[in-house]
Amino acid sequence: MTTPAQLKAQQAAVKQRYRDDPAAAVTALRAVGSFADPGITCTVRTFAGPVRAGLHPATGGDGSDACSGDMLLEALAACAGVTCRSVATAMALPITGAEVEATGSFDATGTLGIDRSADVGVSTITVTITVTTSSDVDAAALTKLAELTERYCVVGRSLLHPPVIRVVRAGVVAPTSTTAPTGT
Repeated sequence: MTTPAQLKAQQAAVKQRYRDDPAAAVTALRAVGSFADPGITCTVRTFAGPVRAGLHPATGGDGSDACSGDMLLEALAACAGVTCRSVATAMALPITGAEVEATGSFDATGTLGIDRSADVGVSTITVTITVTTSSDVDAAALTKLAELTERYCVVGRSLLHPPVIRVVRAGVVAPTSTTAPTGT
């Protein structure tokens, strides 16, 4: 188990670098998918190998492909779990186990264009982290752990702002958008 001192030592050099040069903390991330597979699918290269996402059964799929909504929740659960574990370590909370569950729902009438007033997207997202810990960890410490996990979870915080989506022709450089995205 990683101790608070070990975590502090592991992160000390990068924290100092970012204090000295805040611009160095801006970290690029990237995901790439393609229409290489048949059907209404997009195959995404992941850390664990290619994942073919397709239509959810609620939108006409047969369930044989990954659902991108589930993939979103998987990314959220992973990020919240790593963040929670890091924060718990920094707080010296003796957590011996945990299960992270991210849940949400979507209204298929919105994404199918049946009801233009229906929201499109996963809503009512909840992350529940059930921890196994000693009885000397009080409710206040768990509340603080939840608050800090929510504050520092990159994927969770990213859901506050809609992405900019562009479609460009291959081989043509697209102009850079100068307007901020809008959304609810």
